[in-house]
Order: sequence, then C-alpha cells, then structure tokens
Amino acid sequence: MKNQNAPSRRYTILCQGCDLHVDVHRLQPGLKASCPRCGTELFRGGQASLSGNLALALTLLMLYVPSLFFDYIRILLFGVSISATLPDGVIALTEGGFPELAGLVAFCSIIAPIVVCLAIVTVHIALYFRLFSPFKYALNSINVLKHWVMLDVFLVSIAVSSFKLQDYADIFIGKALIGFILLQLGSIMLLSRFRVRRYWAQWHREVDYGFIAPIRHCEHCHLSQPENDVCVRCKSPLHYRMPNSIQKTWAYLLTATIAIFPANLLPISVIITNGQRLEDTIFSGVAALIKNGMHGIAMIIFFASILVPIGKILGLVYILACIHLKQHVNQQHRMKMFGIVRAIGKWSMMDLFVITIMMTLVDRGQILDFTAGHGAIAFGVVVVFTILAAESLDPRLIWDEPRSTEDKSLHER
Repeated sequence: MKNQNAPSRRYTILCQGCDLHVDVHRLQPGLKASCPRCGTELFRGGQASLSGNLALALTLLMLYVPSLFFDYIRILLFGVSISATLPDGVIALTEGGFPELAGLVAFCSIIAPIVVCLAIVTVHIALYFRLFSPFKYALNSINVLKHWVMLDVFLVSIAVSSFKLQDYADIFIGKALIGFILLQLGSIMLLSRFRVRRYWAQWHREVDYGFIAPIRHCEHCHLSQPENDVCVRCKSPLHYRMPNSIQKTWAYLLTATIAIFPANLLPISVIITNGQRLEDTIFSGVAALIKNGMHGIAMIIFFASILVPIGKILGLVYILACIHLKQHVNQQHRMKMFGIVRAIGKWSMMDLFVITIMMTLVDRGQILDFTAGHGAIAFGVVVVFTILAAESLDPRLIWDEPRSTEDKSLHER
C-alpha cells in the first residue's frame, strides 16, 4: 500500500507522550519522526506495508493450531512418558483448585495472541469494505490486548522449567516447541510493525484535516484537533487527559502493594516427594536454586518475581509523587522510567507459567507431585494490577505545567 501516513502539507500535531505542538510540514514520506522533547515516536520510518501485517497475522493463526494441540515438552519420569500442551496446563490449574490462575495463564498465552491476530484480519476486511464500526473496535482491541501477549515469557518459562526438572526426569523437546518459537518470532515482527496511526491514516489522513493549532489529542486514533467533545475521525470521546488517570493508577498500585506481602510470605508452590510436603515461597525457591548450583535460573526468577514487581510499584509511586508535587525537572528521566516500567511488567508472569508447566508434568501422586500454593494467587493479583497501573497512567501528566484554577476548569470542561 502507498504510504499515506506522512504529511504532504503544513499542519501541526500534539505529541501523545507530552502534548508538545510539533510542526511536521517538513517531514518527507517514509521518514521516522520523534518528539524533540520526550522522544515519543510520532511517525514510523519506512513504508506502511499494511498487507505484510495481514500476512503475518494469518500465518500466526495457522501456526496456533499445531502449537496448541501438540506437546511442546515431554519428560520421562519414573519410566513414564509425560507430555505437556498449553491446554493441559490450564486444565491442571483448574483441577488443582486455581481457576483464577488458569484463566490468567490462558488469557496471556492463548486468548490475547489469537484475538490480536483475528482483530488484525478484521481490520483489513473492514478497511477494504469501509466498515467503520468493526474497523474502530478491532483497532481498539489490538491496542489494549497487545500488552498481554506473553509468548516470549512463556518460552523462557519452558527453559526455566526444564532446568528445574533435570534432576527428576529426562527431558525431550516436543513437536509444538518449534511452533512456539516461530509464533514468538512472528509476534515480535507483527507487534513491532503494527501502528494504530498508520491504519487510521489509511482510513482518513491527518493532513487532510489540516489543523494548524490543535488543542486535543485523540487517544484512540491519534488525531490532533481543535476543542471538541468527540473525535472528528474515530467518533471516540475526547478528553484533555485520560479520565481519572491518577486515581486509577493509585488504586491499582494500592491493590498490588497489599497483595505483594502474601505473594512473598505465603508458599507459591508445593512439592510432595516420598510423602513429604515441601512448601516454597519465592525467596526460598530462589535460595534452593542457588543451593543446587542453578545460579543463572535463580537470578532470572529473582529478577522476574521480586525485582520487577517491586521496581514497578516504586517507579510508579515516584512518578505519581512527582506529578502531585508539581516537579518540572528531569521529566525526560521520568519518561524513560515510565517506558521501562511498561516494558518489563509482563516478565513477572514467568513464575506463574513455570508453575503451570510443572503442574502439567509432575503429577505422580505421593511419589512426586507439584502444585501451586496460595501465594501464587496473590502473585497473580500483583502481576495484573501492576500492568493495569502502568497502562492507566497518562504520561502527559508528567509534563503538565501548573495552571490557574480558571485554566484548569476550562480544560476539564
């Protein structure tokens, strides 16, 4: 497809990261442009090549069929061959009394990736036939669900589980593992190429509106426009800032902070070996890995399960505190911190994926059995609410200057 995203005449846009007015009339087609103040990407370099996204989405959907129903790992335990598929892990968690964790694992490893691919196919069909509602809602779905696609975390979890199982069983690569590797490579390519702005530019180009002094930025289609209640392009409600952004972020952070204590104090996994019940918290599990000489795996678990959740909470609390205290220095530093917080959040899911894999493979009754502990439920709460906290914070608040009461009320209206 022809690149219609780049401007052909003078107009001004608002940066979605800091609300800076950026005059883009000199930007040539195919060039990459970033905000000079906060570094947020405004336009992606290269050609739009949206048909490539469709080809990738269809390929991934076809790969999901064998990947879901063939085993991705197989072990030989006490002379018995045991294989694991993704649905097996979800079923094992459900039957083990942890349906909430089963739903979370299924959502991040099966539902979200498949729905994203289906939504991209829907977007292309809607764009071809000019169907506005399917086009809009499919794009909105992709924008929300892309943060929950965690195939890369699942692949690393398979490696971690294999190292933990090597003392108990012989491990063999299953047929679906190659499919998962291909799925991950395809997902990286697809999500790195996908840009909501490019699709909306194919629907109706920003330059055709020609707004010179926009006031509002649409959070859905990224059109900068004058003071309106509804976006002139995608018909979504317009807000000066994301509604109740600070309140939502504080609420999610408070929930995650409360849950992080039982997540670390209660056992996250239980191993029964020769009739003896051994309960492990996150800390004791890391200590056991170090004691057994698995220093690399211990560092991965320590980073993903301890440092990442605590770091996310502390980082977001610091950003929110600076917003409340009207700190207007080092905004670039806080913007980078916010980007890191959003990027690393999903890696906390690793421990829950490892538990799922272990429960699928290790189930030999009183001889050797593995199950989740109640700490895993609390840890799942931490993972979900830290991700929601990062996604609910409007980064433009980092850059807002103090306003008079009169100006503030005007913007709120």
